Amino acid sequence: MPSRLLLLLLLAVAGAAALAHGRPIPADDDDGRGGLLAGSGDTVLRLPSDQAAPEVERCEKTYGFLPCTETVGGNLFLVLAYGFLMFKAATYLSAGSELLLEIVGPGVVGGLLLPVLGSLPDAMLVLVSGLAGTNKVAQSQVLIGMGLLAGSTVMLLTLLWGSCVIVGKCDLSENSTAIDSRDTKRFSLFGSGVSTDLQTSYASRIMAISVLPFIIVQIPQILNLHSGQHLTVLIGLITAALLLLAYCLYQIFQPWIQRRRLEYARHKHVMSGLLTHVQTHAFGRIFHDDGTPNVPVIEKLFHKIDLDNDGRIERGELKAFIVGVNFEDVDSDSNQAVDQIMADFDRSQNSSIEKGEFVNGISRWLEEARRSVADSGAHSKKLLHDFHQRTTEQSELPDNDDEGGEAAENSTWTWVKAILLLVLGTGMAAAFADPLVDTVHNFSSATNIPSFFISFIAMPLATNSSEAVSAIIFSSRKKQRTLSLTFSEIYGSVTMNNTLCLTVFLGLVYVRGLTWDFSSEVLIIFLICMIMGLFTSFRTTFPLWTSFVAFLMYPLSLIIVYVLDFKFGWS
Repeated sequence: MPSRLLLLLLLAVAGAAALAHGRPIPADDDDGRGGLLAGSGDTVLRLPSDQAAPEVERCEKTYGFLPCTETVGGNLFLVLAYGFLMFKAATYLSAGSELLLEIVGPGVVGGLLLPVLGSLPDAMLVLVSGLAGTNKVAQSQVLIGMGLLAGSTVMLLTLLWGSCVIVGKCDLSENSTAIDSRDTKRFSLFGSGVSTDLQTSYASRIMAISVLPFIIVQIPQILNLHSGQHLTVLIGLITAALLLLAYCLYQIFQPWIQRRRLEYARHKHVMSGLLTHVQTHAFGRIFHDDGTPNVPVIEKLFHKIDLDNDGRIERGELKAFIVGVNFEDVDSDSNQAVDQIMADFDRSQNSSIEKGEFVNGISRWLEEARRSVADSGAHSKKLLHDFHQRTTEQSELPDNDDEGGEAAENSTWTWVKAILLLVLGTGMAAAFADPLVDTVHNFSSATNIPSFFISFIAMPLATNSSEAVSAIIFSSRKKQRTLSLTFSEIYGSVTMNNTLCLTVFLGLVYVRGLTWDFSSEVLIIFLICMIMGLFTSFRTTFPLWTSFVAFLMYPLSLIIVYVLDFKFGWS
């Protein structure tokens, strides 16, 4: 279904190209902040006819054929269309990166290449925002890149961070640590929350350090200097590039983040293999008509695994089942698969899985599969099929058995699939970044809404939606291990924004000689990163009330930019 939708959307965009002439070039009365000044909103609709006089045409087609319109509705459609295509690009890059990490394991590729690939859509949008046109046009459109940079960082540290706390909350014990999978206090502001491990705090500290280039480029404004801005931009650019390199090297020599990603990818594969086996081996319908798990069917599987019928599944029995089932490559590391299932199901910590624990564990997995593949129906066979297919596409395990040609063939196909996903994602990001930036600028002109606010709110949804959905689903497992990975991923994404994306942005400003006029935008990035960085660097437990504080900082950021730019004239 997603592939068909993508094809239809591509055809729709291509068909619309025949009805439009191109993208408008900003008029001379553009105020430079992405919105037109009052009284300057006169635009001419370009019609594909001889009635349009050549002397009044002010636009050219993107790539010579992509559509453009000067109407609000038309630009809104194009923003949604190009935004969806950038979302798919980010999804393909994420899938390919995850698959490549499983092939090569933690190391140089995982530390240097994969972090860059994960932030490539954002970096591409930032790059094209100020790449084309005259300096005046670039100065106007580069604000879209800054809006994306600020909006992505703020969204990750406020809306997504707070959502993960709410979804992953558990009861807090007397020593203020979350009790895995126990959520009896409901929405107690101080009695429920989440806990992470110490390494997650390290990721937060790295994120806080990564704001250093923002401080450097603001030095002339802070000291009220009238010269030296171009030099400080260069120094900030060098600093951001060095921090990016240092962060990548850190992941090479301290690859715990890569190992967590790899562990989660393998865990998803074990989940899909086990659930698919339950559905396809005549145990019965795994869902009732109302969509709830069929407990008797799950109990049948329990009794099949429990070989000695003592009412408990031991490690040896679970390993024998995994090896005997032989679902797609999981047997290549059956000990790790056993460890994953035992850690997830054995809540009593007695090194065995009782019937109730098994039923509850399978039920949780089914619910997670249903949320992951929401478009397959609430309780259909297609749901598990789609979940298994999507998981094997994104987290297929390499077969380490060197005996026989099948292992080599599977390994070769895995390499090919990873490369194809990365090439497809990179190509789509490169192709549709420029049209999306142009369309956001056109929509800003048509509505008189500053382009910064449009890019701040809308564009992060296109580039970060896949990551956000995965983070929320992963948080819903309500375990410290998974929550630690989730928050580490969030902090890592912000760090890449503050290093890679900022390096690209400062490079544009320096090379093109643009004016540094982003004080209010830099201020909110600095404030949000430092507040959240300091708060999460020195504690590992976060009560529920912290999520609402995080949510509040999102609208507050928009208000600060509006007041500083349009009331105090910081722009």
